Amino acid sequence: MTIAAVVLAIVLALFSAFAGVPKAGLKGPATEMLTGRGLSANLVRFIGAAEVAGAIGLLIGIAWHPLGIAAGIGLAIVFAGAVIFHVRHGDFSDPETRGGSVPSIVALVLAVVTVIVLAAA
Repeated sequence: MTIAAVVLAIVLALFSAFAGVPKAGLKGPATEMLTGRGLSANLVRFIGAAEVAGAIGLLIGIAWHPLGIAAGIGLAIVFAGAVIFHVRHGDFSDPETRGGSVPSIVALVLAVVTVIVLAAA
């Protein structure tokens, strides 16, 4: 595995873990925003658990490539869903909510690049 693949996997894993742990525990402003927009607490908890599982899968995937690639694809799907959620709620056009929405785009791009680099390694 290349150094770039390891670095990207670690960065995406940290990003996913920091995003997922508060959701899994139903704490923090992201959780309040999601539940305030109609998502159930169980769905928010599931999204958080998926992000944490993806982070763990990426870290294990450093040693076993197929798991890392699968975890990266799963995270790309989760973050694509986040982008769609924010688009549907108009968060990117509202200056007050834009700051909390942009990280979903960054995470999606990071996940896609990580999968490509892991697959090429």
